[in-house]
Amino acid sequence: MVSDCQSFSLPRNVPLPRVTFRRPTEIDAAVVWDLIARCPPLDRNSLYCDLLLCTDFADTCVLAERAGAVVGWMSAYRRPSEPSTLFVWQIAVHPEVRNTGVGKGLIISALNRPSSESVAHIKATVTLSNRASKLLYAGVARNLRAPIRQALCFDRDIHFEGQHESEHTIAVGPIVRSISPASIPAGQPSQYSNEEATMIVQSAPDREEEFAIFNHLESEVRSYARSFPVVFARAKGAQLFARDGTAYLDFLMGCSSLNYGHNPPELKSALADYIAADGITHGLDLYNEAKESFLREFHETILRPRQLDYVVQFPGPTGANAVEAALKLARKITGRANIIAFTNGFHGVSLGALSCTGNRYHRAAAGQLLGGVARLPYDGYLGSAVDTADYLDRLLSDPSSGVDAPAAVIVEIVQGEGGLNVAGMAWLRKVAAIVRRHGALLIVDDIQAGVGRTDAFFSFETAGLRPDIVTMAKSISGYGLPMALVLIDRQLDKWEPGEHNGTFRGNCHAFVTARAALEHFWRTESFAASVSQKGNLLKSRLEQIAQKYDPGRASAKGRGMMRGIDLKSGEVAGQVISTAFQRGLIVETSGPKDEVVKCLPPLVIGEDQLSQGLDILEHAIESVIGSTGHMAA
Repeated sequence: MVSDCQSFSLPRNVPLPRVTFRRPTEIDAAVVWDLIARCPPLDRNSLYCDLLLCTDFADTCVLAERAGAVVGWMSAYRRPSEPSTLFVWQIAVHPEVRNTGVGKGLIISALNRPSSESVAHIKATVTLSNRASKLLYAGVARNLRAPIRQALCFDRDIHFEGQHESEHTIAVGPIVRSISPASIPAGQPSQYSNEEATMIVQSAPDREEEFAIFNHLESEVRSYARSFPVVFARAKGAQLFARDGTAYLDFLMGCSSLNYGHNPPELKSALADYIAADGITHGLDLYNEAKESFLREFHETILRPRQLDYVVQFPGPTGANAVEAALKLARKITGRANIIAFTNGFHGVSLGALSCTGNRYHRAAAGQLLGGVARLPYDGYLGSAVDTADYLDRLLSDPSSGVDAPAAVIVEIVQGEGGLNVAGMAWLRKVAAIVRRHGALLIVDDIQAGVGRTDAFFSFETAGLRPDIVTMAKSISGYGLPMALVLIDRQLDKWEPGEHNGTFRGNCHAFVTARAALEHFWRTESFAASVSQKGNLLKSRLEQIAQKYDPGRASAKGRGMMRGIDLKSGEVAGQVISTAFQRGLIVETSGPKDEVVKCLPPLVIGEDQLSQGLDILEHAIESVIGSTGHMAA
């Protein structure tokens, strides 16, 4: 546990030299005991206990001094059952040296000692409310370029009889050491000195050399890599690991392509078994067992319980493929050319889908006029006083409005790339009724908002809609494998054989993982219930963060596990995600000016990791805008 002393004062009017770290002795026990007593919420041990720590455990305990006063203390020991593990019991840091690296320096000093040469792991226990501890160990892990993990250790009810928060183990390691002498890792403030033996961590590779192959051969069109400039090597659950071992919490998740996290074991084993048995990889639209199993599971687990009589089209591997097919089919069925899309909608960047996309930056890259689409205001676009559904009805009812009768209206229930705008249930039902009254089809783009991202499997379930066509991709495969679907009302399946196709519409590996995901996560209501619970936690935390600031500077928005904070400025939001990345969190921006920090954690994330990521985000926002006089009164 880490604490920052709130009441213990340093001598005043004394020049403050550098902080030094050293082993404690028996004469330090009383000072340590006094420091801890003034550093809640640390438990105060007996003076005799601190005396033993300063003598019998001096090899693994560390004092930090400045101006002749003790400003930091760490008690730690080597576990007899795990001699390669340094278990950190308590860390206390004086307020006048807070946020300057003293806590990190205490840990590094212990690791630098010859007696710790065989230490490969650091462990400690923390409560989920102790943000100082979690951020400290995340920083240590980054400095040491070591993975970090968190798991429940001591339960509140089982071990503490309800008298103490549950304690979670934080484990950092394995730690890679160099054979060369060096000083405390780069990033340790220069005012600190450490006279003890030192260790070195893996040095950061030269950035230009590390990215040389990408800079030389990959197109300038790449985008996410510019915001998160490291080379990633592996991933598991809610974490991505850089090549140097640094762990990052992933709140991007392939832009909602990995709703079940990285490499979910149930899906991985199903895919491995299929490959080991020489299962078919590529099947065009041939009948095969992998597709058969997926279709059966999708019908039994998803469609039939919801009384949805859809046929399934496999248009190609991407969401844009699905949108192109949906638009083409709607035009074929109705004989009309016009499509109605909404402000801030995003449906892809191939030409047909791009015509429906609102973003000016993406549209400009087309190099030609994008026609066949009329754009109307989304729910709330003109303010709460204007019902844009009524505006839609008026335009379609007026033969002189200049808006041609549409083949279809395409809508996202939650606009992901558009800035986490959420359509109201009443508005959606009114739009659906208007669409049908005017002889058009309703297309719901559920590519990012579907597969549980907004609590239910489909984002439109809560509104009670029955769209004519639904587009799906991203997390439908469950494993990040390319796969897309177009769900078509059975009465509207007017395709002729081969009229719309794609070479990679038969990705059997994706069929295997998609079936396994439906079977494991969606056969009962328990998974959806857990997602709803975590969505409420995400909502609560983001609202708490936003409420710290003036509403003109920050506001929470979104739905389910598709939420974020509108920071009203793309520049500010960009600084926040950069700061968060430096602290171990990957999170992106969205909105017309990239002003919304968008959180897409995996639906399977544990509450401890969810809280850890939100802690990082909260501190990142505070570091960017919290000190500029914009805090809420």
